Amino acid sequence: MDTMMQRRLVLALIGGAAGASLYTLSEILDGSLLGERLAVALAVFTSGFFFGLLGMAGPLHPARAAGLAAMVSLTAAALLSLAGLRFDTIFELGQSPLPTVCVFILLTVPLPFLIAASGPGWRNYPSLFSQAWGIFVRYSVALVFVGVVWGVILLSDALFGVVGLTVIEDLLEVDIVPWLITGTVLGLALAVVQELADVVSPYLVLRLLRLLVPVVLVVLVVFVAALPFRGLSGLFGELSVAATLLAMTAAAATLITSAVDRDDLAATEPDVMRRATQGLALVLPVPAVLAAVSVGLRVQQYGWTPDRLFAATAAALALGYGVLYAAAVLRGGGWMGRIRSANTAMALAVIGFAAIWLTPVLNPEAISARSLVARVADGRTAPAAVDLYALAGWGRAGEAARVRLTELASQTGFEPLGKALADPNPPYAAPPAEDLTPLQDALIAVLPLLPASATATRDVIVQAAQSYDLEDWTRICKTAPPKAGPTCLMVVADLLPHQPGEEAMMILADVENSYARFEGLTVRDGYLQRLTYWRTDGQDLPTLEEATALIVAWQAAPPPMSPAPINQLDLPGGGGIALAP
Repeated sequence: MDTMMQRRLVLALIGGAAGASLYTLSEILDGSLLGERLAVALAVFTSGFFFGLLGMAGPLHPARAAGLAAMVSLTAAALLSLAGLRFDTIFELGQSPLPTVCVFILLTVPLPFLIAASGPGWRNYPSLFSQAWGIFVRYSVALVFVGVVWGVILLSDALFGVVGLTVIEDLLEVDIVPWLITGTVLGLALAVVQELADVVSPYLVLRLLRLLVPVVLVVLVVFVAALPFRGLSGLFGELSVAATLLAMTAAAATLITSAVDRDDLAATEPDVMRRATQGLALVLPVPAVLAAVSVGLRVQQYGWTPDRLFAATAAALALGYGVLYAAAVLRGGGWMGRIRSANTAMALAVIGFAAIWLTPVLNPEAISARSLVARVADGRTAPAAVDLYALAGWGRAGEAARVRLTELASQTGFEPLGKALADPNPPYAAPPAEDLTPLQDALIAVLPLLPASATATRDVIVQAAQSYDLEDWTRICKTAPPKAGPTCLMVVADLLPHQPGEEAMMILADVENSYARFEGLTVRDGYLQRLTYWRTDGQDLPTLEEATALIVAWQAAPPPMSPAPINQLDLPGGGGIALAP
């Protein structure tokens, strides 16, 4: 057997062993044969070991890869077990995805460093770059092949079923067989992909990513240019906005990394692309700073939680990338080399953050619990607003905070807290409501109303609308073309006489998207509801041009109302059945 076939056989066997091990582990977990803490540690070690082994077995000898994979997976399992001591049971730790994210980082990011350390050195950037992208591409292609193989297996089983053969079906019903097939095929595919490293290389992916550099640069420049005109009120204080900014920062950093490549010879060559890469590096700190400010304001308003602490740490890492990239460009010649050095330093920082998160050095639950107690004690958080549901998910630190809050509840002014603590099943406390007043005021300022005196009904509807409705309606109302009439109108009337109160019909001429939209609106029990509507003559609703003309005509002369010409078949007890035209 030649060397190539031996390597294929070895990796296929390793993959099969991975499948068998994970199946056995799943049976152990289901059967509770081990203590939960040991079982979770074993699960992390096993999955991490085989992932690292299969990922490094191409560039390294399998025996060397196995030793390094064992070291990495053992470290991750030990740190997760250490973090689990914050809770009475390890499974409570799994209620949050954050520890899982940290474990994933610890199992993946160190692999290129370990491969490079076995060759030119762990700080050799060309090796680090090639190995990191090589692992990504090998696994991506191998997983696609696994999917294709399973497609063939299932089609073959269906074909056999036509003639009454159940061989494949019977085989797949053996619980361990799907695991063995998946693992073996994955290992074999990784071996073949490694053999074709010159053909199936990361360079195709990198070349495609580089094409997005100018696109993302334009997006960020337009975003920055629009900030003075649109204001910052919609940016600050919302974790969802901060997450979007952080995701854009990560995407931009990835594109910059793909452009500078492993060295200057492999980096993007056209001068316009290099200038675009420099521009993207210079603007990168902006979304990172805005994300950090947004998270900081949220913390200032409501205190620390594990999610906010994680977001703050991610923002700090994003700032690190942004500042180092921008400084690398501003220092002039050799900027690409400095960006590569920054990537190495920031990758180590990410590994360090993931490790510290799982240790007592950075205990997010304890920090959050202390923050909550301090805010309640000094009055920054009202006793009635304490989120006891979240506190119950902070493990032993949360229990200690509950004891402290119980002590506070005995003091004057904290009676609502005592009542909440006495409830054995505290209700879920929704996140603080978003302040929609700026969006509501912006819509009211541009929304024509008919009749003009129906402000009470309009205000009730506007206050019940979600932020995306307010933003969408305001956008349409503001996009009236030059010398044209208004593109929106709210008509308030008693359109449903059998229902209490008035309803509203919103006419929206969406010029940007070239279509007209009608929305029947009412508020019931405090919630905005959309009502079904149609033309009573059965014709199509007005087009964009017709709707625009209708808005102008109705503002000049309000439309009269008349009963709809529809008959119904009465039902016992009231109501009836009618045909929609």
